[in-house]
Amino acid sequence: MLEKRVELEGMKVVEIEKCRNDIKKLREEMASRNNSCFYFSLSNFLEDNKKLTPRRDVPSYPKYMLSQHTIDALKKPAFDVWLWEANEMLSCLEHMYHDLGLVKDFNINPITLKRWLLCIHDNYKNNPFHNFRHCFCVTQMMYSMICLCSLQEKFTQVDVLILMTAAVCHDLDHPGFNNTYQINARTELAVRYNDISPLENHHCAVAFQIFSQPDCNIFSNFDPEAFKQIRQGTITLILATDMARHGEILDSFKQKVDSFDYTDEEHVTCLKMVLIKCCDISNEVRPMEVAEPWVDCLLEEYFMQSDREKAEGLPVAPFMDREKVTKPTAQIGFIKFVLIPMFETVMKLFPQIEEAMVQPLRESRDRYEELKQIDDAMNEKKKSENLTIGGKKK
Repeated sequence: MLEKRVELEGMKVVEIEKCRNDIKKLREEMASRNNSCFYFSLSNFLEDNKKLTPRRDVPSYPKYMLSQHTIDALKKPAFDVWLWEANEMLSCLEHMYHDLGLVKDFNINPITLKRWLLCIHDNYKNNPFHNFRHCFCVTQMMYSMICLCSLQEKFTQVDVLILMTAAVCHDLDHPGFNNTYQINARTELAVRYNDISPLENHHCAVAFQIFSQPDCNIFSNFDPEAFKQIRQGTITLILATDMARHGEILDSFKQKVDSFDYTDEEHVTCLKMVLIKCCDISNEVRPMEVAEPWVDCLLEEYFMQSDREKAEGLPVAPFMDREKVTKPTAQIGFIKFVLIPMFETVMKLFPQIEEAMVQPLRESRDRYEELKQIDDAMNEKKKSENLTIGGKKK
């Protein structure tokens, strides 16, 4: 096993080095030809009169030759999302659209797909958690669920396109401060969207501002009615990622799951909403060494928010307060009462996810409960020692 792993890692290094050389060569060629640059300017709703201005060369880079090992791994929930640089993640996303037949079936211009993905990358902020790697993570999990659950046999290709595109766009331009902060601080986003899912509405707006640019419109070959369907479907799924709606959406799905009807549009929409929710919060499905760094990233973002809330005299949620939360306490309740019930409900429709997705969640819950017991024991020991020392001083 070790020899095989060394061999695969070696292949990966060679592959990455080849891609870097290809890019370097291409950049030199482009510089010598004085190729024009692709400019895209997107209004940033969060800051007055400022523009996000990603600037990218026209992306005519050679398509990465992903190894067969990488292609196979991409289809599995255990995929290690930390191994890849931004350009490599972009190539993986591009591969997913081709592999699912979306480029061919919808006559998507491959160069427009590249431009769109580059623009998506440039419109994710460098937050500790809600960043482009999180976008890739969610989309890769969606791709793996489409493969694992054979969703292309159940859904139309339009549904698959909506699922993938909503996953890619679902956190665009996330500011790193959640809806509760937006509403309590009365930010411009909260005012604009009347305190109703301000962030999710913003992600949708940014996504379709990008699509409004001809160079980034992967839907340019769709007729108006088909585009309207894609737009509405994508918006519905992105808005479903607001955790304030979790109970409402899951309850609706539970009422349908035992007599699920793939010919019923309402049933299919509800399932798609649950699928994007699963993918959005699926980190604990992955192996411990892949999942745990995400907890650190999330806590860092939470602590940044709670520090600002304290400074601004706003309410602070206990699960975000650096003085009250630990990794185990942050994860146990979330895994037990949010993740496992949702994934087990989906498992009724797709029993094949139990081994690959539900069992890892149960193992993660057990591991964090063990860690909490250790933490509690350590705290009790410290208390006892402090009491003993205090008694001796008296």
